[in-house]
Amino acid sequence: MGIEGLSPSASLLFSGIMLDAIFGDPRYSLHPIRLMGRTLTAYEKFLRRCRLDGYAGGCFLFALLGVTWIGIPSAVVALLFRLTPVAALVVHVFLVFSLMALRDLIDHVRAVENAVRRKDLVAARQAIAQLVGRDIDRMDLAACRRAAIESLSENFVDGYLSAIFWYVLLGLPGLLLFKVASTMDSMVGYKTPLYFRFGWCGARLDDLMNYVPARLAWLMLGLCAVPFASLSARKAWRIGWEQHAVIPGPNPGWSEATMAGALQRRLIGPIWKDGNFVTDVWIGDPTDPEGGTANDDLTRAILLTVTTSSIVLLCAVISLLLG
Repeated sequence: MGIEGLSPSASLLFSGIMLDAIFGDPRYSLHPIRLMGRTLTAYEKFLRRCRLDGYAGGCFLFALLGVTWIGIPSAVVALLFRLTPVAALVVHVFLVFSLMALRDLIDHVRAVENAVRRKDLVAARQAIAQLVGRDIDRMDLAACRRAAIESLSENFVDGYLSAIFWYVLLGLPGLLLFKVASTMDSMVGYKTPLYFRFGWCGARLDDLMNYVPARLAWLMLGLCAVPFASLSARKAWRIGWEQHAVIPGPNPGWSEATMAGALQRRLIGPIWKDGNFVTDVWIGDPTDPEGGTANDDLTRAILLTVTTSSIVLLCAVISLLLG
């Protein structure tokens, strides 16, 4: 099991991820991520009342969340391990299960694909609204499919690969640390007047924790494209390497550009947000067709993501067994 029930375990990681694959993300009001979000909101209100709404406030927010969602759960599992090891095993697996989000991501993406195949634009827009924050009223069916591919490739890193990476490296506390950073980034990591300074800590921490996994995604997505005739490993690696910086931020471009190359499709295209035209940039080989126009585009993206996810889990399990 490991020291005090907190160290990474091949069997517990595998069990937690299999539960996610079978059942999907558990939906209940006391879900750890929901509680983490509520705690963050309460701490933010407290810090702003104390006029700690700048860089220092964001750092204090991380410290408070760290104590609450890394320190306390780790202490509970360690105590349980001393008193009742079986209970510690159950809590450990349950936390891994609850903090992985691959099955729900795949289900959301499939909902988009099902609507597009029915040529139901309203349903496709409603489904993609669960994954992206752009204006959906201007999106056609191909744009909905492209956005689903982009979200799938980005969240493969944010919701799965990075979580496994930090679990393997630091055990359960590492997984909790990553989820704290991810939650902070999603809730306060905005470049708006309200959050530009207050959200800086969460945004930069999330960038740091995704830095290595994002580049591993480039390698792994390309590698896992090799066995499939409908995918191009060579183009995946080339486009990922050449165009990852096209997308803002140090990390998301690696998986999205690599996916565009693997599918041999151009992604992104025109995007509107809050009524404003944001970008019309495309990623991918300029000679490739627009993504989302072929019925198998999203299906192939799911195939590559699931294959890569399986190989990532296998590598993690082997490394833990050998370590």
